[in-house]
Amino acid sequence: MTDDKRKTVKPSAPATSRTRTIAYVAMTIAIIAVSAWVTVPIGPVPFTLQMFAVTFALLILKPKQAISAIAGYLALGAIGVPVFSGMRGGIGVLMGPTGGFLWGYLIGVSVAVGVLSLFRSRGIENYGVCVLCGILFTAIAYACGWFQYMFVASVGPLESFLVTVAPFIVVDLIKIIAATAVARIVMRTIPLH
Repeated sequence: MTDDKRKTVKPSAPATSRTRTIAYVAMTIAIIAVSAWVTVPIGPVPFTLQMFAVTFALLILKPKQAISAIAGYLALGAIGVPVFSGMRGGIGVLMGPTGGFLWGYLIGVSVAVGVLSLFRSRGIENYGVCVLCGILFTAIAYACGWFQYMFVASVGPLESFLVTVAPFIVVDLIKIIAATAVARIVMRTIPLH
């Protein structure tokens, strides 16, 4: 073998990009899981830091990365890995009274990153747009959580709203604003895209 053939081959750009994507998605899944473990029980629906973590993720990751992170998080939880609130896991959590919020994360993130991508493609990405996308994601998660709780717990729409949405609106708005501020700092400091 000649010296030329023994030289180390540098990884190609697509391989490096795939490795970076896998690392970002895995790190995001871990952050969301840890944020779910920070739980304050205030009724059937616990208070967690997940809305902060998911809003942060949808703002800093590429759309496919953000959707993959949420899908991976849900898949791990579905097979029993204790990544959901209260260190729970299993399909029963996804099908239970609060499982709609989890499904809502996937739907909400998919819609929010689509809207965010539309703004970014037009060169618009200010603080207000980021907060708007966080609110859009949260509203969709709320709607899914409200509906599933109403169905599984066999309660009316108003009772479900009072249990699943009303206690969280102000606190989640604060989390969205904080997640947006942190995400914008990270995006200015670390080139993620």
